[in-house]
Amino acid sequence: MKVSLNWLKDYVQLDAPIEEISRAVTFVGLEVEGIIRTGAPKLENVFVGEVLTRDKHPNADKLSVCTVDVGPAGGVKTIVCGAQNYKVGDRVPVALPGAALPGDFVIKQAKVRGQLSDGMMCSAKELGVAEDAAGLLILTDRPALGTPINEILPPGDTVIDIEVTPNRPDCLSHLGVARELAAWFKKDFVYPEIKFQGAVSAARPELLQGVRVEAPEDCPLYSAHIVTGVKVCPSPAWLQDRLRAIGLRPINNIVDVTNYVMFEYGQPLHAFDAKKIAGNRIVVRRANDGEKIVTLDGKERTLSSRTLVIADTQKPLVVAGVMGGENSGVDDTTTDIVLEAAHFRRQSVRWTSKHLGLSSDSSYRYERGVDPHSTIEAARRALDLIVATGGGQIVGPIHQEGGDKPWLREIVLTPDYVRAKLGFDIADAEMKTTFEALELSITRDEKLADGSVQWTVAVPSWRDDLDRPIDLVEEVLRHYGTERIPAAVVQAPGLTANDDPIVQFNRRVATKLVGHDFHECITYTLRPEKEVATWASQTAAAELRLSNPFIEDQSHLRPTLMLGLLESLRLNQSRGVAVSRLFEVGRIFVERNGQNLECAAVAFIIAEDQERRWKQRESADFYTAKKLTAELAAAAGIDFTRQPLGPVMGNEMGWQADHSCSAGDLQHGWMAHCGLLNLAMVKSMGIEGKIYGGLFAILPEKVTAESTRLRYTPFSLFPAALRDLALVVEAHTPADEVRKQLAKIARAAVGNVFALENVQIFDVYQGKGLPEGKKSLAFSLVFRAADRTLKDDEVNAVFLKIQDEIAKAGTYQIRK
Repeated sequence: MKVSLNWLKDYVQLDAPIEEISRAVTFVGLEVEGIIRTGAPKLENVFVGEVLTRDKHPNADKLSVCTVDVGPAGGVKTIVCGAQNYKVGDRVPVALPGAALPGDFVIKQAKVRGQLSDGMMCSAKELGVAEDAAGLLILTDRPALGTPINEILPPGDTVIDIEVTPNRPDCLSHLGVARELAAWFKKDFVYPEIKFQGAVSAARPELLQGVRVEAPEDCPLYSAHIVTGVKVCPSPAWLQDRLRAIGLRPINNIVDVTNYVMFEYGQPLHAFDAKKIAGNRIVVRRANDGEKIVTLDGKERTLSSRTLVIADTQKPLVVAGVMGGENSGVDDTTTDIVLEAAHFRRQSVRWTSKHLGLSSDSSYRYERGVDPHSTIEAARRALDLIVATGGGQIVGPIHQEGGDKPWLREIVLTPDYVRAKLGFDIADAEMKTTFEALELSITRDEKLADGSVQWTVAVPSWRDDLDRPIDLVEEVLRHYGTERIPAAVVQAPGLTANDDPIVQFNRRVATKLVGHDFHECITYTLRPEKEVATWASQTAAAELRLSNPFIEDQSHLRPTLMLGLLESLRLNQSRGVAVSRLFEVGRIFVERNGQNLECAAVAFIIAEDQERRWKQRESADFYTAKKLTAELAAAAGIDFTRQPLGPVMGNEMGWQADHSCSAGDLQHGWMAHCGLLNLAMVKSMGIEGKIYGGLFAILPEKVTAESTRLRYTPFSLFPAALRDLALVVEAHTPADEVRKQLAKIARAAVGNVFALENVQIFDVYQGKGLPEGKKSLAFSLVFRAADRTLKDDEVNAVFLKIQDEIAKAGTYQIRK
């Protein structure tokens, strides 16, 4: 936002250098992005002169040879000029030889078409005070001859370009910035004088018979004032200068006043031509689907039923809070106007602005929050200015729907609390001064039983960001000045603490997958409704919808990480990036029995390798996805191999039926899916080929922190002893269950004599030589000692003991 220094001086006396003012703006919490100086620069050898004669140039049809008197600055000079808008007797700026004009244009004595010229008569553009170069700058006030031109030209302005943080919409106005600077420099702050206080002496009900608000939840306050007999004309120079300084183009006095008050108070306004309101009634309603309006930028907009409009009895006139219609505003024939001042719900304006792709100074303010308690005051200020610049009379009836709801917000704190939070001493009186300067009134000043003081501070309506005692501590510090914080040694206890279990889990699974050559993705938590309904369910689409999404493509919380991963895969494949392994760690939201559960989740996908290689590697399959999913579950303390696996039925969550499985349930705190993604659904996203994947989700409260920390353990330098053992088991028995049972028996048999290093399955057999319903599992057992090479006798003794224990148990048979 651009802020005019001359404008600020209407409300606070600022006599400090601009560098100090800029520094103050920064210290009160507003970022200065730039400083722009307007008006004429310092011009040497440019004086006021008077045209004495004007004769046609003998060698050029469009040039004139003039004699110009510059008085004591140089007497009478002969100057060749090409302008046509002056006459003998006019006083104009004259640049004499040696003058340097903007653009490093140095004036010299020179011949122009054979005629000597001793200088140049100047336009406003050549002096750097305007964009108009149509002719000479005629000095109608007729200043004294020889007066330096800088004494005649307006002094210009200094404009500060500031970035306003979202929590400070009150500073999207000159009054808001001036209030902050007045508090910083400890100067008086003066509000604009408002003459109109609501009393009217005449009524013109035929101009506006009524106002009806059909959507009060989005428009809690709407007011309309009537001004009759106005003259639409160019604004006075002071008003045009103010608007140009902040980058606005003056249009006419009525429109300029509404813009001026918006940048003064932060309250958007709109002026209607009363005769263009069909039926002489204003209706604040929602648009009909497909209804159209041509906005002030000349573009036709198609509206939806969520769009709030200001309409008459026939058509929409304004997109509420965003932009007016092309055929509703004032023009040169306007004599009666209706001034709108309203408060629109910020969420409604934000949605409309995003939906239409239309942003304006008005929507920018409504989206961040306009103070509804200053709406009527801003309207009255505008009415004063309209009457002052265009004449006319304010008449009744005054229409107002909704009300200025009473505002009361109080914060209780003690000066000792402020000092404790700041960490240094600051006097009670200085805190009070800051509060008073920011219009934070201390309504109660009480002494407590322990002798300390307690204040009750009333927060003004434009400071909606203040609602806790710590917020007032920040206000004190902002205006005390962070550069005044005394230097001190920081003394604080050193506390050791582990990261949150969720953070630890995310780190473990990410490290695990990166080690498997996966690339990490980070995608949006929000997805479009159609995807959620297709990949989850219609129920999930209803339950996971945001109440007020920014845009339709981000309207729902995501129920799975797969959608973002597939979108990333498609993007990379379309760009020719040979990536096949992607994963993401993040939150998902799962609907269960009408309740939305937030889960910590990790998911991965493995696409068919598109990269050309001299030797093709083995492709991923169901067991690849199952193994990786088991490792992810293990990172959360879940033994996936001990869980019953069920086949996925139908298109559940985008998985391919009969080629994927699921385990767990959120009723028990976690769930997992793995296998092949639905081929048709994947193809519908523009991805070819098979995609295997896995997803593990767990409720945050079920995630446990790491109980043990990995430490270095010396490894043996001696060779291992290997033994193979085949066991006949039931065909339905999981191989890993047998492996764990064998490892348990083997470790018990070894004891502390040496170590069982590993038990690994290397063969599975079913068929001839085995009873029906049985299978043979062959295991390799690895033994090793840390201090010696093992001998066959001691290894064989242990191996026989293992076989004896298996035979005694009778669960498995040893295959000879």
